Amino acid sequence: MELIKKVGIISSVIFVSGLFVFATTDDAKDKITKESVSDYFPVKLDFAGEETPLKIADVKERLDRELLVNTYAHASTILVIKRANRAFPVIEPILKRNGIPDDFKYLAVIESGLVNAVSPAGARGVWQFMPDTAKERGMEVNDNIDQRYDLVKSTEAACRYFLSAKAKFGSWTLAAASYNGGMSGVNKQIEIQKVSNYYDLLLTEETYRYVFRILALKEIMKNPVKYEFNILSGDRYEILPTRKIDIDSSITDLAQFAKGQGINYKILKIHNPWLRENKLINDTGKKYQIEIPLKGY
Repeated sequence: MELIKKVGIISSVIFVSGLFVFATTDDAKDKITKESVSDYFPVKLDFAGEETPLKIADVKERLDRELLVNTYAHASTILVIKRANRAFPVIEPILKRNGIPDDFKYLAVIESGLVNAVSPAGARGVWQFMPDTAKERGMEVNDNIDQRYDLVKSTEAACRYFLSAKAKFGSWTLAAASYNGGMSGVNKQIEIQKVSNYYDLLLTEETYRYVFRILALKEIMKNPVKYEFNILSGDRYEILPTRKIDIDSSITDLAQFAKGQGINYKILKIHNPWLRENKLINDTGKKYQIEIPLKGY
């Protein structure tokens, strides 16, 4: 009996101690959570100088959703921050030269994660152009050459779209939304709903979230430490210097051409992804520029 009593007392002590430990842990977790997210939501935000009306309840909640989704999608958000170090210096001057607000670079982030992505529908490249739209915007797209994979050419084409959309809607925010929903699709909803502000429109789920995803990535990427993305400058992907070669004729064997430039076929294709085959067919004498890296191989 004495042994049973002792066992009972010991069990009670362990049980109570366990409750205390778990309670303390929960309190600590709660404190950490409150401290880490208490000031994550921005007081003020805009897209291309057009203010986001955070005083509207659903607008605030939709932004909150995208901030939380992208803050806690750690791997993908870390990767776009790293890639931006290499992609933004290419994109930014092209936007500026064409009179497009700098915020549009974050549209490229949500479209592709700043890589030459391929969608199930057939959109390709950083700016995710469909084949016909790419051709309409002045890009060459065929089995041999696909300039949707050329960051300079595709950014210039995206700028032409943004200028057209801005002229149509009179708003950079609607121009950005139409990149996802289409000019005719957005315009149709403006006519049906009799409003002309993105934040007042009820749109398809994807277009409804679209600008908020841009805003969230803008906020996070401009303030990475605030959202606990402490990425050292040395860990961001560097811009590799290249030399450019003008080509106005066909190249029958790109692997042999690469070897002649002191690199290999893989490196050539990484730096010139618009070359879609193992040769360059150029019967018209059109001028192309091939980039050869000076380091990183």
